[in-house]
Amino acid sequence: MLDYYSLFSEYLAEQKPNSANTRESYLRDTLHFLEFLSETGVVPEQAGEEDIQGYVDHLHELGRSPTTITRNLASVRCFYKFLIFRGLLDKNPAKGIKLERAEKKLPQVLSGEEINLLLAQPDITDPKGCRDKAMLELLYATGIRASELINLDIGDINLRSGVLYCRGNKGVRSIPVYPAAVVAVSDYIYRMRGLIAGPESGDALFVNLNGGRLTRQGFWKIVKGYAASAGITKEITPHTLRHSFALHLLEGGASVKDIQTMMGHADISSTQVYVQMLDNHVKQVYQDCHPRAKLG
Repeated sequence: MLDYYSLFSEYLAEQKPNSANTRESYLRDTLHFLEFLSETGVVPEQAGEEDIQGYVDHLHELGRSPTTITRNLASVRCFYKFLIFRGLLDKNPAKGIKLERAEKKLPQVLSGEEINLLLAQPDITDPKGCRDKAMLELLYATGIRASELINLDIGDINLRSGVLYCRGNKGVRSIPVYPAAVVAVSDYIYRMRGLIAGPESGDALFVNLNGGRLTRQGFWKIVKGYAASAGITKEITPHTLRHSFALHLLEGGASVKDIQTMMGHADISSTQVYVQMLDNHVKQVYQDCHPRAKLG
């Protein structure tokens, strides 16, 4: 029997120039799909549209979100492209599967007051708290992705000029860093990083308490912990700070094009969602604050 998982992993690495996170998602989703087929006694090469639809229905029954189901179906389609590439199939049985278009939810953002509460939580007299303060300030200052934050090296930030050089899939982008974030990062680098860094730390800017480079999962837990201690009831993730960065810039008068450049969006349509969020916010403020808005 073919080792579908290993062969698909090799295919993604060699044929699909995607990020490591995307490849991991494809592999994880495909593993779940293969387990589903195995339980129903179907070999992947013999699966038809009805089997793929059965898997989609199965995900619905499990209560998976529309976004998760859409991603899973994309992974399955890619898996069948791999089987076609290997000469095991002539057509993709997942190609004809259609999903009901779900209303796209706008991202969750924090208010300025909530941002200030969150940034006030770390104890900067402690090495961990000092590091966490620097990370939160830098994330909100620049709007970079959590994966980009943890991959930063010390040389990627110019503290004197207040500029961060973020190395993403599309090259390097330069992002200004506001003074408070520069101070927080400087304090961490020169006062605390040496207390937790070790031989294995290398040039990593943010390291965990064992001296290794911080992970995305570790940072996610840090954000959740400080949100709870700040009394923020919204369901937030590190990406919430990225969304908040964009909306707050837009509210302050920044252009969509400039925000697109700083965030590293390949398509400006990804940035346009913040315009819709701003429009909704303005309408809500009008509804709540205009003395005649609630008159019948």
